[in-house]
Amino acid sequence: MGNILIHFNDNSYWDDHLSEESTDSGSTANDLDFLRMDWHKFLKARRSGGGFKLLESYMNDNPGDHDFPETRVLWIQGAQCTGCSESLLDASNPALLKAFEILNIDLKRHEAFLAHQGLFVDGEPANTSELNSEILLDEISEQGNYILMVEGAIANGPDGSGKYFMSGNRSSKEMFKKAAQNADLIIAVGTCAAYGGINTADSDIVNILDYRGVAFTKKDPSKGMLNLLGIDKPVINIPGCPPHPDWIIYTLSAIISGNVKIPDDLPEVLDKFGRPKVFFPPDHNVHKDCPRKEFFDNKEFDTCVGGEKCLLKMGCQAFLAHADCALRKWNDGHSYCVQAGSPCIACVEPDFPDNTRPLYSSKKNRKRKEADQ
Repeated sequence: MGNILIHFNDNSYWDDHLSEESTDSGSTANDLDFLRMDWHKFLKARRSGGGFKLLESYMNDNPGDHDFPETRVLWIQGAQCTGCSESLLDASNPALLKAFEILNIDLKRHEAFLAHQGLFVDGEPANTSELNSEILLDEISEQGNYILMVEGAIANGPDGSGKYFMSGNRSSKEMFKKAAQNADLIIAVGTCAAYGGINTADSDIVNILDYRGVAFTKKDPSKGMLNLLGIDKPVINIPGCPPHPDWIIYTLSAIISGNVKIPDDLPEVLDKFGRPKVFFPPDHNVHKDCPRKEFFDNKEFDTCVGGEKCLLKMGCQAFLAHADCALRKWNDGHSYCVQAGSPCIACVEPDFPDNTRPLYSSKKNRKRKEADQ
């Protein structure tokens, strides 16, 4: 069994320091299993970073070497497609249930995973928390001492009521307010929860629906739901449409292991949009490690799907995407969007999808003025 000890920090290791010569025989990282994060370039990047504290997984025969106290997790869903939860189920090293076992996580509530139901009589929740997830939400929220994980954007419309998204007899805004008030930490899972995502895409009805992210709406923290409700809580954003399961599990690991202190360490380990810099490096973008980069350098471009050349003319926005997708890869480290032939749509960025519309086209609604920032 692998016990996960994780550190977040920022460093310029994502710059062009990934050469084969960048080694340090004294580094213990080379002797450790990084849960197969890939990954010779990633390990060499860690070694070239010197004092950089990266994600480190120590393999121990004795699972009791790190006897973590139980961590209660409350997961609520707003306007979403359940894709973030589905992505989490794809975790492979370790698998999701194994990670929860290692970290001693008690998932108290998840509408999709735990098949909860809501029972109402005369508009009020009925029965007990064992059979009624609405009562369960109330009980957990009142007890406190949990990490709140939010998937999906939170409706504020119409007219501040939040009733454009209802779950059972409650709005997602009401559910979020109740759950957020006594949470120790809030983790916004996916771009919809972090920044509003597709729900806040420019349209004729976007202001009427008025969907919000947890702490941001797009790039604006003043429009986050927490600010609107007057609730002050530490927040970690893990964007992506969907996010990589590693980003979610390793973030939980960093917190539970105590390697990231909440809230003291957050200003150091998060970027200006609340993302862990180790996964979403401000000084690095997906383009820099693209397997098709040589075609970009040679100005060789594909104009239809199925080719092997650069996808820039098909609308690839890897220049704008600050994430480690090209190194980490997906589906147990086998591939990722661009490698599989799909242009990057920069889904980890706060202004997605407006920053990349129309998708799969080089004719964008905005210039690449943020490229390489």
